[in-house]
Amino acid sequence: MRPVDTPHVRYLGQVDYQDTWQAMRRLTEQRDTSARDELWVLEHPPVFTLGLNAKPEHVLAPGDIPVVPVDRGGQVTYHGPGQLVIYVLLDVRRRKLGVRRLVSILEASVVRLAAEHGIQAAPRPDAPGVYVGGAKLAALGLRVRRGASYHGLSLNVDMDLEPFRRINPCGHAGMPVTQLRDLGVACTVREAADQLLPHLTALLADNGESLVQSR
Repeated sequence: MRPVDTPHVRYLGQVDYQDTWQAMRRLTEQRDTSARDELWVLEHPPVFTLGLNAKPEHVLAPGDIPVVPVDRGGQVTYHGPGQLVIYVLLDVRRRKLGVRRLVSILEASVVRLAAEHGIQAAPRPDAPGVYVGGAKLAALGLRVRRGASYHGLSLNVDMDLEPFRRINPCGHAGMPVTQLRDLGVACTVREAADQLLPHLTALLADNGESLVQSR
């Protein structure tokens, strides 16, 4: 299999977080060098997840929303209906793709989607993700095991943002959070996925070399 082959996209709908996490881990453990890369497109019911660097005190008042410690990088975040989640199950060793470059690819795919709607979005060096005017639009968190990545990105599309006020998003107290709807973009999660995936697959096709050349 060539590194530039396009990953297989799976549309999973709204699925339980822990079941999906365990499925990602199983796939990563069982895959061999011939396994095709995959992108999982989905939503989750309400859940807070704590990355490996997360501090419990950043969960302020979870209420009835479950809190799940997980094995991705990063801090605490929230997933819920109306948020697009894309998990990137890639053989990064085969692609010769480093984690920092993969993070840049994920961020750039959201930046390019936002630009299509006239929105100026950008990553931040001190806090992975994509921001619009200081407000977080998309979050990132990855794990690499056995030369393969899992977890990925979440893009706020049209959701209830209130649960973000129950945490310090990504460990930053008082960080504002935004979404496509509040930025004037009316679309469903599936429509947002259909707009974002061409950017993501194009960037994966050249391992993000176009990002390096544009700097």
